[in-house]
Amino acid sequence: MKKYRVGIIGFGFIGKVHTFAYKNLKFYYDLPFEVETYGVCARTKQTLKRAEKFGFSFYTNDYRELIENPEIDIIDISSPNIYHKEQLISSIKADRFIYCEKPLVCNVEEAKEVEKGLKNYKKTAQMAFHNRFFPATLKAKSLLDEGFIGQPISFRFSYYHSGSLEKDRPIGWKQEKGAGVLLDLGSHIIDLAYWLLGKFDRVVGKTKILYPERINKEGKKVKVEVEDYISFLVEMKNGSVGTIEASKIASGSEDELGFEIYGSNGSVKYNSMNPNFLLFFNQKEKEKGFQILPTVQRYKDGLNFPGPKFSIGWIRAHIHSIYNFLSCVDRKVPATPSLYDGIYNMRICEAVEKSRKSGRWKKI
Repeated sequence: MKKYRVGIIGFGFIGKVHTFAYKNLKFYYDLPFEVETYGVCARTKQTLKRAEKFGFSFYTNDYRELIENPEIDIIDISSPNIYHKEQLISSIKADRFIYCEKPLVCNVEEAKEVEKGLKNYKKTAQMAFHNRFFPATLKAKSLLDEGFIGQPISFRFSYYHSGSLEKDRPIGWKQEKGAGVLLDLGSHIIDLAYWLLGKFDRVVGKTKILYPERINKEGKKVKVEVEDYISFLVEMKNGSVGTIEASKIASGSEDELGFEIYGSNGSVKYNSMNPNFLLFFNQKEKEKGFQILPTVQRYKDGLNFPGPKFSIGWIRAHIHSIYNFLSCVDRKVPATPSLYDGIYNMRICEAVEKSRKSGRWKKI
């Protein structure tokens, strides 16, 4: 049986999430291959020390050593996106399989450099847009593809957190080094809108910074350069119109991602705080109103542990996303969402930012 060895760059929160997924895949699926979390790269000695209990065989604070290690087949980029460009290009040149956390990079110029590097790249690579892989969102996708809602008319996508409401809470690297809510949360719902409804036509957006000056982890006052809130209007190529909104200052919110899509024949609704159900409306049975479809952990070709009727959790979508990637690697086929989808995502983010500055619609 083929064994794939994974090297993980970055061992903060998301690096641990990915490690959990790789290590627990065997519980969820009768895999035709084996996977081993072989190597890890972290910036500090303290983080590498904490990683020891996860049973890696190779430790380094230089990502190049991880990429160049001949024992490693797959590079998992779980580092902050400010480092992604160099790590992606190095992984592409080394001809490794790649699994990359969102957002792809920091801006469109960096995305163009990655795209240039992909021209002769033949291996399988995937973005970690894991919200595509909940049974409810997979079911929504199949309903839209089957024409259940008819012609899409309007929509709303949102992603709410409340972590930036406290003025005296020290800011992290995202706020200080240029990854605002558009790249952090917005990239997820931009990808969902693209996946469910197709290509964007034009956008116009507005942002808000709640506290222009805050303290960093060293206790120093710094100017906040990136937004806490973003909202933008969208026109899609298919003619539908709607709004996309992301916030880290939505009081009372935890990790609330949702969408509503209204069409000529029906509608679908989803909210991640109630992830076991998809709401749907059929215009032909309008007297029934919105109906509840239990999706729990039930979906074709899905993960089968602990079973299709058990309630679902947040980590499950990450596990399914990584399973999708590894399955494509093993079958030697392209994976989606691809790095090209990540590049397209960056183009949408740039268009939103330009429209915010100009106050005008921006074509994609």
